[in-house]
Amino acid sequence: MLLIGVSGHALTEAERDWLQHPACAGVVLFARNFASRAQTVELTQAIRAAAPRPLLVCVDQEGGRVQRFRDGYSTLPALRGFEELYRRDADAALHLAHEHAWLMASEIRATGLDLSFAPVVDLARGNRAIGNRAFAEDPQIVAAFTRAYVAGMHEAGMIATLKHFPGHGSVLEDTHFDAATDPRSLDALRGADLIPFAAGIEAGADAVMMAHVTYPQVAPEPAGYSKRWIGDILRTGMGFRGVVFSDDIGMVAAGSAGGVQARIDAHLDAGCDVVLVCHPGSVEEALHAVEGRALPSMALTGLIGRGALGWDALLADGRHAQARRELAQVPAAGADAALHSGANDVGSVA
Repeated sequence: MLLIGVSGHALTEAERDWLQHPACAGVVLFARNFASRAQTVELTQAIRAAAPRPLLVCVDQEGGRVQRFRDGYSTLPALRGFEELYRRDADAALHLAHEHAWLMASEIRATGLDLSFAPVVDLARGNRAIGNRAFAEDPQIVAAFTRAYVAGMHEAGMIATLKHFPGHGSVLEDTHFDAATDPRSLDALRGADLIPFAAGIEAGADAVMMAHVTYPQVAPEPAGYSKRWIGDILRTGMGFRGVVFSDDIGMVAAGSAGGVQARIDAHLDAGCDVVLVCHPGSVEEALHAVEGRALPSMALTGLIGRGALGWDALLADGRHAQARRELAQVPAAGADAALHSGANDVGSVA
């Protein structure tokens, strides 16, 4: 199955046709698709009306610099700010992370979307793309925040997606623009980057998004199209039974597989259930690439959001205002390398 990107604030006729393709699982929205809350509600409704089956509508609404919808939405602090609070009062910091998740997910669900790709559970160890999107450097602290965040998203009726498996935080390169290689052994990764993923899976996370990082001591290809990482380690070794998303195949680090068709084939053959094709210019080719292909049987209906409040009801809920007040306590996460505006609108900065 494919999750696709669309070009603007309303669907074109070609995009409506794409959504009727049986391989299209839904749409990922970006800042380029956002003008206002009302317009986004209308766009989401139009996406759902374009096909005779349920479609997923998704976004990256992490907080900090990766927040696609801003005007009319709560300003969500970057996750990195929670660590300072944790070192002063761990319980209070975990409560705030839970409320961050609930607030983010509640507002996205009130807009009519199903999910935001969250939480980032990579370690804060200097990666250019991750930066202050990560909770902390210490894997045990990240694991604690992961459990709290998954619970907050579930409380708001949204599934949780752990990203980017098996860990993107410990390499410098940004996979939007460069190939990235992590030379560590599997044992080293198990003692560090994999710890938050194990905690999230135990907490009931519903999905995982793969990293376009290569770990040559484990497998020769990037994790997103590695049968060893997806089948042997994630599913068999860690017992994960949920949905596996690729990261955006438009990223430079996905290019080692070849062109669009080769990238899609590599990810699906390795065990990804859903491949992200975020650049509208690649969608037509991607849909042709899966013609006649037996697609994964993983049911996606379990990813559809549940029990959303409408915006009026959400704003009338005292918890909404309380969460906003409480999150004002989260320290600013500090200057962080600007995430190339191009990636904000083209690839999943996930």
